[in-house]
Amino acid sequence: MHHSTQENSSVLLEMIQQVTENGESGMLEAMRVLLNEAMKVERSNSLEADPYERNESRLGYANGYKNKTVNTRLGAMKLNIPQVRGEIDFYPSSLEKGLRSERALMTAMAESYIQGTSTRKVTKLLEKMCGLSVSKSQVSRVVTELDESLEKWRNRPLGKYSYLLVDARYEKVRVDKTVRDVLYLLPME
Repeated sequence: MHHSTQENSSVLLEMIQQVTENGESGMLEAMRVLLNEAMKVERSNSLEADPYERNESRLGYANGYKNKTVNTRLGAMKLNIPQVRGEIDFYPSSLEKGLRSERALMTAMAESYIQGTSTRKVTKLLEKMCGLSVSKSQVSRVVTELDESLEKWRNRPLGKYSYLLVDARYEKVRVDKTVRDVLYLLPME
């Protein structure tokens, strides 16, 4: 399994051309080319074979690409996610890392909102911190998802306990579009 030097240098030349011709605005396209190529290489490594290569150790087969738009600090990037078929589970690690950081960002956004920060302020904060444009509806959607998760947790079965110790504390909570001090109980183990 190898990737030709000619193929690697053509990708590099395409990236250089994007940056030299377009300056900073070419960075998005250069990164798109780099990520697409990195994902193809990772797929070949996972399959233990290049596309169309026949060998005994091959674990599966390349099965085209799936288009996906990913929001990055450089802007919206349209990627071609390599697909596989056969007895192998594959997802590019570069995108999985991006999903984890996106989840962390969404959690921080929800936490800010719950602490009483307005949707407008959360939007401005994320634009300054990450250079990402986040709409008020996206903030509201994340908060709704968080409320659903919290409701499931609140109503989960607790099982049988011989005794239960509790403690309480006050937290600022958004209730009916205002922030209030609310007492809530903390179970002790």
